[in-house]
Amino acid sequence: MVGAERPEIEELRRRRALVQDLGRPEAVVRQHALGKLTARERIDRLVDEGTFREFGALVDAARGTPGQERLAAPGDGVVTGVGELDGRPVSIMSFDFSVFGGSNGTTGGLKVARCCERSLQEGIPLVMLLDGGGHRIQEGLDSHHFAFGFDVFQQMVDLSGYVPVVAVMLGPGFGGPTNFAALADYTVMVRGISTMGIAGPALVAASTGEKLTKEELGGADLQARLGLADLAVDIEGEALDAVRVFLGYLPSSADQRPPHDEEPQEGDPPVAHLVPASTRQAYDVLEVVDALADPETAFEVKPEHAPNIVTALARIGGRPIGIVANQPMHLGGALDSPACEKAAHFVSLCDAFGVPLLFLIDVPGFLAGTESATTQLGRRSGRLLFELGQATVPRFSVVLRKGYGAGYIAMCGGRSFAADLALAWPTAEICAMSVEGAVDIAYRREVEAAPDPAARRAEMIAGFREQIGPFLAAQGFGIDDVVDPDETRALLRAALRRAQHRRKARAPRKQHAVSPI
Repeated sequence: MVGAERPEIEELRRRRALVQDLGRPEAVVRQHALGKLTARERIDRLVDEGTFREFGALVDAARGTPGQERLAAPGDGVVTGVGELDGRPVSIMSFDFSVFGGSNGTTGGLKVARCCERSLQEGIPLVMLLDGGGHRIQEGLDSHHFAFGFDVFQQMVDLSGYVPVVAVMLGPGFGGPTNFAALADYTVMVRGISTMGIAGPALVAASTGEKLTKEELGGADLQARLGLADLAVDIEGEALDAVRVFLGYLPSSADQRPPHDEEPQEGDPPVAHLVPASTRQAYDVLEVVDALADPETAFEVKPEHAPNIVTALARIGGRPIGIVANQPMHLGGALDSPACEKAAHFVSLCDAFGVPLLFLIDVPGFLAGTESATTQLGRRSGRLLFELGQATVPRFSVVLRKGYGAGYIAMCGGRSFAADLALAWPTAEICAMSVEGAVDIAYRREVEAAPDPAARRAEMIAGFREQIGPFLAAQGFGIDDVVDPDETRALLRAALRRAQHRRKARAPRKQHAVSPI
């Protein structure tokens, strides 16, 4: 009969309906009772309306393991497909906690691998919405399946630096999900529902005898402070919004250029008043970042981790830029091991995806003391130098105040790493170390031998201080110019317009450089 539904089409619709949220009302209720969206609701909340195309919806668990012949695992614990964010395609895997805690068997692993394959072949970002997961124990206790291992980590390494990879931790994430997040470019956690770490409380208690809660082991605030997570937020919607904002600064793949917005028409706000002339007076460098960036475009990465260094994506003249800035509000802006690693990873991220770099320098040097030894600051600082040395994107530097010692070099000061534009403000001081420290070390005997040691010390400090200002730096052409702070944004905007996307590699052809870390 004309218009009648063919039986095989009816069967297809029936099977598809069974795996949707409407077909699994009890599972949806359980997930909502935990204060969480379902795997499919998260995708709908993230992507542009009507753009998600699922693959693997009809997958179920493998049947090869004895005793698991009747195991029901819709989608094998993960929803996979391709959707669009702001009109750009992304590959998405959303783990379904309502199916055996979001764990996956062999077939679910194939779906995850398929997502990675699509990202690699199509040159599109990979978004992982993680909730529980890891390999399903019911299948993991069978070497017929487990001995094969998992090639998904090889795939993620293949993706690294080619397409942006984002992880959103939306539930328990101990074990396998943490390994996924560790290989991501950006990781977001939600307070109260997200955890992350190598092992959960039960395994830790069994292994070490330590009795810790899941929050103590790997809660969102803890991991954001330690730097394993880039951001901790209060609700799932904020986490998904952060993904959209983060990806908006980056190209879909390293084959493309970062997206360019329209240049704002507003005038340049004043910035000179934001930085006190006295090096003893602290200020919030985030206010400088906001003033130099286009309005409301500064997006800080790892705001809770290593607060003595600020890393932020922003736009200047509509063009994406990565900003690395010393934060005098914490440790005086000195560089310690966490700050060096945070900055190094950010430099690497920006360089991978063609985002130019701006360094705002107010650094008293590397943090000295016992902590520097126990945290291997010698190597951690080397990682920052390493990433700067191999970067090929345009880079710009502005000395706001202190540019002291090797910290000045690590912040791309002067000609150290061939900055495309090297500027200083009139408040800048550039030297090998603080004048007071230098006098106390190098001229100690001369000071002690003087009739009035205190007066002689003060005299020497005043004399040397006259030699470390920005105008002598400009005379020696260690920088391009000393500029009025209020002119800085216009100069950066013009430099970004002129800059080439990439510079040619300096080193001879090789497999790769060897990172200090």
